[in-house]
Formats: sequence, structure tokens, C-alpha cells
Amino acid sequence: MYDPTVARLTYRALLGRRRALILGALPLLLIVLSVAVRALTGSDDQTAADVLGGFALATMVPIIGVIAGTGAIGPEIDDGSVVYLLSKPLKRPTIILTKLIVAIAVTMVFSAVPTLIAGLILNGNGQQIAVAYTVAALVSSIAYSALFLLLGTVSRHAVVFGLVYALVWEALFGSLVPGARTLSVQQWSLAVAHKMAGGDLVTSEVGLPTATVLLVAVTVLATWYAGQKLRSLTLAGEE
Repeated sequence: MYDPTVARLTYRALLGRRRALILGALPLLLIVLSVAVRALTGSDDQTAADVLGGFALATMVPIIGVIAGTGAIGPEIDDGSVVYLLSKPLKRPTIILTKLIVAIAVTMVFSAVPTLIAGLILNGNGQQIAVAYTVAALVSSIAYSALFLLLGTVSRHAVVFGLVYALVWEALFGSLVPGARTLSVQQWSLAVAHKMAGGDLVTSEVGLPTATVLLVAVTVLATWYAGQKLRSLTLAGEE
């Protein structure tokens, strides 16, 4: 269910010079911000939780997920080059799973690693805050990658829709409308972080069992449906 050639081409597309600069901008900003905050306020657990929760998990991770998830397949569909890939004797689920694995790996590297570094800078992992938010970034990277890979498969405006979900639904409505938080990848991953950290510094509107079920369900269903859409795209091309 994994094809090295597809993976190599996807990595090359995602880590090209322009896209790599975009992917690296937010992690660099997070680390610079963390250094500045530590220099100004010293080591403070609440400040660390605020920075990692408010910027890293709420902004950086979903945006990187949008770039990696949609970029893994969207451009190929837009410019028509996906036809050459689909003409190869590869199962459509193999293509989707391979691209999903690549998108997850890129999202994790560009989000979880800087989150851990920023957490260590901010408070040296006091009360396990750095580790908790790093695990949350890892978990959310999987769900975001699957969700945005699906968007890249079904829509030519996947980046726009992805940013609307990440910045409007999760960041805006998620902070204003309590019911919207239940349908938020961010809140699901925070439930995992809360379990890791304990205490009241990391909180979630969703319980851990519910969050786990929803994370798995979204990842599996989005991946399955993306495979179905890719299969229908192939049939349309053959017709």
C-alpha cells in the first residue's frame, strides 16, 4: 500500500524551494517568538501553554497541514499531470495512502519538531507542556493531512477551503461558539495533550474517548473517500 516512486515525486513536489520556504516560515516565527517571550518573561508555565496552544497548535499546525495535504495531490489534478500517474499499474488506494504518508511526515516535521523546540525554550518542558503539545501536534498532523488531502482531491480551491476551516471555523467560531469546538481537530488533539500534561494548563472541550474516536474516524473516512474520488476521476478520464 506504499509506492516509493509516488512518495519520491510527492516529496519533491512538497519540498521544492518555494513551498519549503513557505513551510519553514511559521516554524521559524514560532521559535523566534518563543525566544523573545522567554527573554522578556522568563520561564512561565502558563505563558508557555498560551504560546503553544494559541500559535503553534491553533495556527501553525493547521496551516502547514493545508500546505502539505493539498499540495500532495492538488497541483497534479489542477495541471492534469495526475493522468500520467493514474495510467501506471497502481491501485488508487495505494496512491492516496502513499501521498497521505508523505503529507503526514512533512506536516509532523514542520510542526511537531518546532513545537517541541519552542516548548523547551519557553519553560524547559515544565509540567510536560512541551511534550503534551508536541504529541497534540503529531496527532493533529495525521487528521489534518487526511482531511486536506481529501480537499485537494475533490476541489480545485482546496487551499482556500482549508484555510477557511483552519482559520475561520477552528480559530474564530471555535473560540466563540461552544458547539463548534466539538467538531474541531484542534480540540480533539488538545484532549490528548490534556491527558499527557494533566492539571489545568491544557484543557479541551472534548473528552479523550470521544476525541480518539473522532480523530480515527475523520482520518479513515477522509482517506477512503479520497481514494473513491480518485477512482472516479480515473473512470472519467477513461471514458
